[in-house]
Amino acid sequence: MSKQKRNKILLITLVASLGGFLFGFDMAVISGVLPLVQKQFTLNASQEGWFVSSALVGCIIGVAISGELSDRYGRKKPLILTAFLFVASAIGCALFPSLSGVIAFRVLGGIGIGIASNVVPLYISEIAPAQIRGRLVTYYQFALTLGILVAYLSNAALLNGVSAQQVSNTAWSSIFNQQVWRGMLGMGVLPAVLFLFGLMLIPESPRWLIQKGKTDEAKLIISKITGQTLPEMHSDQFTTENSSSKGSYKELFAPSMRKALLIGILLPLFSQFSGINAIIYYGPRILGNAGVSLSNSLISQVIFGLANMLFTLFAIWKVDSWGRRPLYLYGTAGAAISLILTGVCFYFDATSSIWLLICVLAFLACFACSIGPLKFVVASEIFPGAIRGRALAISIMVMWVADTIVGQITPILLNKIGSAGTFWFFAFFCIVAFIAVYKLLPETKGKSLEEIENDWKDDTDKPVFFH
Repeated sequence: MSKQKRNKILLITLVASLGGFLFGFDMAVISGVLPLVQKQFTLNASQEGWFVSSALVGCIIGVAISGELSDRYGRKKPLILTAFLFVASAIGCALFPSLSGVIAFRVLGGIGIGIASNVVPLYISEIAPAQIRGRLVTYYQFALTLGILVAYLSNAALLNGVSAQQVSNTAWSSIFNQQVWRGMLGMGVLPAVLFLFGLMLIPESPRWLIQKGKTDEAKLIISKITGQTLPEMHSDQFTTENSSSKGSYKELFAPSMRKALLIGILLPLFSQFSGINAIIYYGPRILGNAGVSLSNSLISQVIFGLANMLFTLFAIWKVDSWGRRPLYLYGTAGAAISLILTGVCFYFDATSSIWLLICVLAFLACFACSIGPLKFVVASEIFPGAIRGRALAISIMVMWVADTIVGQITPILLNKIGSAGTFWFFAFFCIVAFIAVYKLLPETKGKSLEEIENDWKDDTDKPVFFH
C-alpha cells in the first residue's frame, strides 16, 4: 500500500476517532465539575453518584440502540446523529438554568457517547487493513485519552479564571466565572462541531455495503482507500460477507459463538472494574481526602491524563507486533500490583509522598497499554460481519452498565471502606481479569476479519487461533 493511501486511511481513522475524543472528554470533565456542583447544591453521596451516572444511563440507552442502527442504516449515519447529540448536550449543559435540566442534557449526551462507543471502533475495524487494524482501532482509545487530558486542562484553566478574565458579557461571565462548572461542560461543543463536519468527508463502511448487496459501491470505496482492485482483495472478503445470514441476536448464542460472546462480555467488564473510572471521576475527591487542595488535585489529574495518553502510544506501537494476548497479560498483572500498592499508600497515610503518584501513574501505564484499548480491539474483531454491530453493542453495553455501577458504588466504597479498601477492591478484579485472559483470550493479530470468522466456524469447541 502506498504512503498516500495509508495516510488516507489514517485520516479517516482520526476523523472517526473524534467520537472517542468526545467520549473521553465527557467522561473526564465531570471530575472537575463534580466538586463544584456538590458544593453549590449540597449533594449527598447518592445524589453525587446519580449526577455522575446520569450520562452513563444515557450511554446504556445509546449503545442499546446502536447495534440496530449500525446494522440497519450503516456506520456513518449513526455517527452523524451522535455529533448532533454532542452539540446539543454541551449547549444545554452550559445554558439550561436548573440542575435537573442539566442532568437531562447529560443523559442526551450520554446517548451520543453510547452510540459512538460502539460504532466508532466497529467502523475503524471494518475499514482498516488486517496488518494495521489493531493499531488503528487503538487510535480510538488514544483519542479517548486525549479527550480526558483536554478535559483536565480546560477544567484547570477555567477554575483558575483564565477564561473569565476575557469575558465581559454578564451571561458568559456567569458561565465561565460564577458557575464555572457550566463552562467546563460547555467546552465540549467545540470538538463536537469539528466531529460533525469531519464526518461529512468520510465514506461508509465497505463491509456494511457488501452485507447490503451494494458491492459496486463497496469496491469503489475500497479502491479509493487502499488502491486495490477486486482481484487483489481477499478472495473470501465478498463471499463471506454476502453469504452470511441477515444477522440476529440468536446467531450470537450459537455454540460456535459462545466463547466469543464470553470474551466480548468479560473484557469490557474488567476494564471498568479495574478502577480506571474511580480515578477519572473521583480523582479530586480521593486526593482531597488525602489533604490535597482542589486546584492541586486538578493539576494532579492533568498529570494522570497525560500519562494515560502517552502510554496508549505504547499500545499503538506494539499491538500489531506483540499481539493482543501478551499486552493484556502484562497489563492486568501490572495493574493489580499497582492498585495494591496504591491502597498501601493510603492505608499507611503515605499520601503526601511521591510514592502515591508513582503507584497511580504505574496503574495508568498498565491500563493505557492493555486493558483500556484492547477491549475495543478484540471486541471489534471476534464477531461475524452479519452480527458484528449487534454483538459489539452487547459488549459495549456491558461496559456502560459496569461503568454505571462503578460510578454509583465508588463514593459509597470511599465512605464505607476508605480509599485503601477501594483500591484493593479494584485490584481484586484485575487479578480475576488476568486469570480469565490467560484462559480465554485468543490471538487475532494479522488476521483479516473474514479469517477470524472462519476460524470460529472451523471448530465449534476450540477455534484454530487458540493454538
